[in-house]
Amino acid sequence: MTAAQADHARARSEIRELPEGFKLDAPRVEDGAAIWRIARDSRTLDLNSSYSYLLWCRDFAATSVVARDAEGAPAAFVTGYIRPDRPDTLLVWQVAVDDAHRGRGLAAALLDGLTTRIARELGVNRLETTITADNAASNRLFASFAERHGAPHRREVLFDAALFPEQGHEPEVLHLIGPFAAPAPCL
Repeated sequence: MTAAQADHARARSEIRELPEGFKLDAPRVEDGAAIWRIARDSRTLDLNSSYSYLLWCRDFAATSVVARDAEGAPAAFVTGYIRPDRPDTLLVWQVAVDDAHRGRGLAAALLDGLTTRIARELGVNRLETTITADNAASNRLFASFAERHGAPHRREVLFDAALFPEQGHEPEVLHLIGPFAAPAPCL
């Protein structure tokens, strides 16, 4: 085994597993209201209209994921899309975990599960997201993702605060992660 293969095997063994009782699934239109509520209750995300979450579940289900609890209800989600001008890049739009399920590693497991699936299916090997400097949990989530996957991680301001119409919006910092290793083929 080469050093690169050993590094890849080590990184794959550290991929976050979904906690017991949860299942990864593609979002469905009927999940839109629950996803909107999870985003609203997060108190950190910019809340989009409920209509946009319905559209997201319809149009971007292939590049998004939900964690379902034992009853099948969404407990957490990651929404994303493939950058039109960079087909190897997933832009993660939002990540949120329901208050009742925080602290179990759901966000990391969702992010790992989603990127593994779309890397295999769509050839994605880079990830981008924007995070405000004061969102410590998201900053840790994406830094640990890069570390788990042995991927370079750069940051740069994408949207300065002056670009936002409302007062007090923090600058959105673009996190560029990748390339990360392709997942092992399914056998």
